[in-house]
Amino acid sequence: MQILQRLAGNALQFGRTIHYSPIINHSMQNEPNGDNRERNLNFLEEIIEDDLKNGVHKSILTRFPPEPNGYLHIGHAKSICLNFGLAKKYGGKTNLRFDDTNPVKEDTEYVDSIQEDIHWLGFDWAEKHYASDYFEQLYEWAELLIQKGLAYVDDQSLDEIREGRGTVTTPGKNSPYRDRTVEENLDMFRRMRAGEFADGSKVLRAKIDMAHPNMQFRDPIMYRILHAHHHRTGDKWCIYPMYDYAHGQSDSIEHITHSICTLEFDIHRPLYDWFIEKLEIFPSHQYEFARLNINYTVMSKRKLLQLVKENYVSGWDDPRMPTICGFRRRGYTPESIRAFCDRIGVAKRDNIIDYSLLEFSLREHLNKVVQRRMAVLDPVKVIIDNYPEGQTEMLTAVNNPECEGDGTRQVPFGRELWIEREDFMEVAPKKYFRMAIGQEVRLRYAYFVTAQSVEKDAEGNITCIHCTYDPATRGGDAPDGRKVKGTIHWVSAPHAFDAEVRLFDRLFAVEAPDDVEEGHTFLENLNPNSLKVVTAKCEPALAEQKAEIGKWKDGIVRYQFERMGYFCTDRDSTPEHPVFNRTCTLKDSWAKIK
Repeated sequence: MQILQRLAGNALQFGRTIHYSPIINHSMQNEPNGDNRERNLNFLEEIIEDDLKNGVHKSILTRFPPEPNGYLHIGHAKSICLNFGLAKKYGGKTNLRFDDTNPVKEDTEYVDSIQEDIHWLGFDWAEKHYASDYFEQLYEWAELLIQKGLAYVDDQSLDEIREGRGTVTTPGKNSPYRDRTVEENLDMFRRMRAGEFADGSKVLRAKIDMAHPNMQFRDPIMYRILHAHHHRTGDKWCIYPMYDYAHGQSDSIEHITHSICTLEFDIHRPLYDWFIEKLEIFPSHQYEFARLNINYTVMSKRKLLQLVKENYVSGWDDPRMPTICGFRRRGYTPESIRAFCDRIGVAKRDNIIDYSLLEFSLREHLNKVVQRRMAVLDPVKVIIDNYPEGQTEMLTAVNNPECEGDGTRQVPFGRELWIEREDFMEVAPKKYFRMAIGQEVRLRYAYFVTAQSVEKDAEGNITCIHCTYDPATRGGDAPDGRKVKGTIHWVSAPHAFDAEVRLFDRLFAVEAPDDVEEGHTFLENLNPNSLKVVTAKCEPALAEQKAEIGKWKDGIVRYQFERMGYFCTDRDSTPEHPVFNRTCTLKDSWAKIK
C-alpha cells in the first residue's frame, strides 16, 4: 500500500501530469475539481439513506462540535468535510457548536481561528451555538435526574472516586454518599451552584451501577466545581458539566439527527443514550468513524500546544504544524485538503495514512491551477562568452501548460545568468544530463549552451561557469534536429531580485513520533532539518504577487518554481523583503530517503 502511494506521490516536472487512480478501498465522492467517480456508499451514507427512506428523519442535521482549546488540525478537517459533506449531499444542514465546558483551557482566540478554518475549507454552518448556551437547561435536567433518584452529590476526592471505580475485571465500590436523599442532593447541588464550596470538594455523579461491565456506567461525574472565568458567561457559573453529560443533551436540544464523532467515543455511546433516555428528550444518536492518523505527525492538542509554548515552532500556524492554519500558511489549498479527506474515505477501524497521499492530493491540484516561475535557490553565476555584452532579449514563457487561460509572460535573458549549483558538474558521470564541461544542455525557454570552463575561489569552490550558446536554438529547439537530454532553469542576473525562501520539510524524522520508549519523549523525534532558509535569485515576474494570480481569497499567492517545487508567499513577506515558503517538492523525496 505505502509503495503504491509513494509512486502515486511522484509528481511532475515542466508540466508533465501523472494521473492518480484510487488504490484505497474507501468511498470516493465527486472531487472539487469536477471528476465524477463511481463508488459504493460508505456505512454512514447507508445509515442516513435508510433513515430517510424509512421515515426515521425527514431531513438530517449534523454538527461539528470542537472544543475551543486549541487550533484545528488535519484530523479535524476530515470531521469537518464529513459532517458538512453528508449534510450537503442529503439536503440537510450542519451546525457549528463550541464545546466550551472547560473555561480553564478555552479562549476566544481559538473560537475565532476555528471559524476562520471552517470557512477557508469552503464550508458554512446553518447555526452557531455554544454548549454554554445550554448551561441553564443542562442544570435543570441535572436537578430532574436528582429528583428521579438518578444522580447524587459526592464529597469524595477525584483520587478516591478513581480508586473506587474498580477495574475492567473487578467491580467498583459504592460511594459512602451514594444514598443521600433527594432533598439532600438537591440542597447540596444548589449550594454548589451558589459557590459555597471549594474547587474539587464535591461533584455531581449519575447513579447507575458501580459493577457495570462498561466502566463509563460506574456513576460517571456530571458536574465539577470550578471557580474560573468563562470566555462567554464570565463568572456566572462555578460548576461546569462534563463532556459525557453535556454533549448528548446539546445534540438533543438542537435536534441533531446524526451525531458523528471519532472511534474513541464508541464506548461513550451507551452513556450518551442513557442520559437521553432517562431525560426523555429528543433521541439524537451517535455514530463513530475512524479518526485520521498520518505518519510523521502528532495530532494531540496537548503535544501541539507544547511545541508552540516551548518554541519548537514559531506558532500554531507554523508551516510545519499539522494545523489547518499551518497548512494554509504553507500554501496548501482547501481543494487539496478536501480531496485528500475524500480519498481516504470513511472507515470503521483506525489506520495510518501515508503523508505522501496528502502531498499527492496537493500536487495534483496545484499542477492544474498555479502559474510557473523561475527561481534559483542555490545560485552560481553563468557567463555566456559569445553572447553580446549589454544585450537583453525578452523570451516568452508559458504561465501554466495545464491552463491555456493563464497565458504567457516575458522573461528577460542576457549574457549573465544564475543557475542552480547542483545543475553543474565539471566531470559528469554517465546519465548525468545537466550542465557539464563540453556537454550541451538546454536553458528553459532560451538556448542550447555548452560549458567551457570555470572560475574558482581560493577554497576551490566554483564561482563562475563560462559557456557558449548556439543562437540558432532560440526557444529551446535546434533547426538541425539535434537533441539534448537535459533542460535546466535559470534567472537573468541583472534582472533578478533576492528573496528569502523557507524550505520546510516534515516536522518529525520518524514515521511514528509518538512511539517512544519509557523515559523518552516525542520531542526527540523532531526533524533537525525541518527548516532551511536560503536566499534565492528570482525572475522579475515573481515580484508581482498579484491576487488574481493566486485565485484564492486567503491572500496567499501560490506558484510552481520550475523544477524546484511548489511555493507560496508568506505573511512575513513585504515588497522590500519578499518571503516564500516551500509548500512541497515536485515529487516524494521521502520515499527515496526511506
